[in-house]
Order: sequence, then structure tokens, then C-alpha cells
Amino acid sequence: MDLLQKGAAEIIRESDLRERLEESRKSRRPLRVKAGFDPTAPDLHLGHTVLMRKLRHFQQLGHTVIFLIGDSTALIGDPTGRNVTRKPLTREEIDKNAETYKQQVFRILDEKVTEVRYNSEWLDKLGYAGLIGLSAKVTLSQMLDRKEFLTRFRAEQDIRLHELLYPLAQGYDSVALNSDVELGGTDQKFNLLMGRELQRDYGQMPQIVLMTPILEGLDGVQKMSKSLGNAIGINEPPAEMYGKLMSISDDLMWKYWVFLTDLKQSEIDGIAADVKAGKLHPMEVKKRLARTITAGFHGEAAAAAADENWARMFQQKEAAEDLEEVAVAFSEIAGPPGSECLQQIRLPKLLVLMGLATSGAEANRKIAEKAVKLDGELAEGVLVPVAPLPARIVVRLGKRAKVARIG
Repeated sequence: MDLLQKGAAEIIRESDLRERLEESRKSRRPLRVKAGFDPTAPDLHLGHTVLMRKLRHFQQLGHTVIFLIGDSTALIGDPTGRNVTRKPLTREEIDKNAETYKQQVFRILDEKVTEVRYNSEWLDKLGYAGLIGLSAKVTLSQMLDRKEFLTRFRAEQDIRLHELLYPLAQGYDSVALNSDVELGGTDQKFNLLMGRELQRDYGQMPQIVLMTPILEGLDGVQKMSKSLGNAIGINEPPAEMYGKLMSISDDLMWKYWVFLTDLKQSEIDGIAADVKAGKLHPMEVKKRLARTITAGFHGEAAAAAADENWARMFQQKEAAEDLEEVAVAFSEIAGPPGSECLQQIRLPKLLVLMGLATSGAEANRKIAEKAVKLDGELAEGVLVPVAPLPARIVVRLGKRAKVARIG
């Protein structure tokens, strides 16, 4: 229970989980534990791995783990957290994305003992009569209890009929797999509880629901998402992964320690106590975090090289040897007059002159999206200080970086 409770936001119900684990031990029947992932994008990111890591915890305890690819539910699109209807994907796009998921998931799970399933196995076979029978088990008022639907209904925004089928489809997955435990984020609570309700209707023991908090992305505010540009993909190169992890806030760092590493909670609490007592610097703890996570996906050697490269580029203010250097006259980018010891430069103009942005409008948009860094620090506005002159600055926009020699 210590391992399974680590990072869990809510367990419905904890007493049932303890009881089911004890029954499993006595009968030597492993629990069936599932988590579903809709292949709506080609690559997985660290936000997805929170559930995968919890799946691995069950796997380490000898239980049967089911990595469920929602190839049929992806045709609907999960309405969770959405105030508009999702753009539908084609079956070809879904199948292509699903293949990339299968290639990536085994960086965390043990392939030899992982059951990979597709919910098209049973959802595509339901047919018209089966769909009507499934829909008859839930009322419209129950569906409107869901926050996203209720908000859109009150605002007189469209709710497409197929969106109401999503919770039913996910719930039916639990029936088809006869699952004992389902994992999901706290934003999935409505869908997860639907599984319990449908299992009762079908005469099964209702599954235990274990929810984990939503992992914020690089901005520290919104859920990690590729579409929001705040995600860290598990297929990203080691240096890119390491650098992105070093860019998160000190506060968010602790959440990443809990959800993205296998350290015990007591160990993490001990590190936090040392930082608070001044025995450890937050920067050193963040470097250890970045190296730990990067090594988990790319190996110790690659993580060590990424660590050294980051130090060379950002801590020592030395540009990587392969970065292009661009000479820029201060007069071309000078902002309003500053004090004698502090000058300001117009960052949008600098980005355009360096070829990192095609226009001032694009540059302004990227700055607003928190996609621009100067010497490893997030650019907070369009006017930034630079002192003294001449200056040599590593300018990074997304994955592209160059060195600005300002004089």
C-alpha cells in the first residue's frame, strides 16, 4: 500500500483496495489493472508516464497490467477538459499513432508481462442493438452532471451526441476486461466511476479507481499537453529533455520528483527538508531530477552528457560548439534609453535579425507563449536588459538556438 498510495490523489475505495489485495494474495490470483490511452497524438509525453509508472508499481507487485489503447474511443475524442468538440481523427491517423505508443510504453513497463489491448476488439463489435442497450443504462441528467457538459449546456454551446457516448465507451472497457482496478487522472473521475456503474449492471464486482493528480507542463499552470506547447516528449533527445526539465520552477520540481521518479516519498521529503535547511541548493536538486529522469529514458551516459552540455551552455554561459553565432548591432535592437550600467534590447527585433522568427508578430507570439530563453532563463517580456556591452547570449526559441554577439 505504501508503494501504491505514493502520488495517489484519491482511491475509491481504499478499504476495497486493501481487501482486494489481500484476497489476491490468498487466492494467488493477480488483480487485473488497466489504464487507457487514446492515441490522439503520435508521441507520449511525461504526463502520460505518471499512470504508466503507477501501472509498473502494480506490475512489480505481481499483478496483471493492461495497457489499453483506445483506438475506438479516439474516434470520439475525450471531452474531458474541453469546452468545444474535438476535431475527429481518421482511423489511419489513430492506427499510426497507436503504433508509436506501443514502441514507447515499454521504456517503463515490462513488455514480457504487459497485456496490450485495443478497445476496438469489443466496441467495434457492439453493433446497433448493443449500443442502444448500453446507452439505456444511463440517463441524460446523469450525463449533464459532468462539469464540461453542464458548462456548455448553460452557455448554449454545442454538445454533439457522440460526445455523450465517450464515458459509456470507456466504462464498457472495464466490463470487457473485467478489471479490478482502473487508473486515471483526477480529471477522469466521471469516466472512471462510469466503469464502476456499468460493471454493477453487468453483474461484475465494481473496479477500484485510483486517481493521480494532473501533472502541469513546463509553464507550471496548465496540464502537460503537446497542443499547448508545454510538454516533454519521452522520445525527445537527451539534451532537449534535460534542458526542459531544468526550466521548470522550483515549486513544480517537487511534483515531478513524486510522479516521475521511483524515489520513496520519505526520501523526497528528506531532500526537501535539506533544501529548506540550506544544506542543499535547489539548483543541485533540480539537476539531480533532470539527470534521473533523462537517464530513465536514455541511459546514464546520455544523461551525464546532457548534464555537462547544459552546464557549459547555461551555467558557465558558454555556447555549445555547434551553435551558429550571429553578429547584431546594438543600435538595431536598442530599446528605450536605460541607466548607465543597464541597457534594454527589443527581443522581437533580435529574434527576427537572428532568423529565429520570420516576423515581429511571430516573435511576440512566441515570447507570450514562454517559448524564448536567454542564456537558459525564460524571457519575461519584449524588452530585456543586457549588460555590459559587447554581450554574447545564447538565444533559444523552442528547439532552435543561436548565439547573439551584440555590440
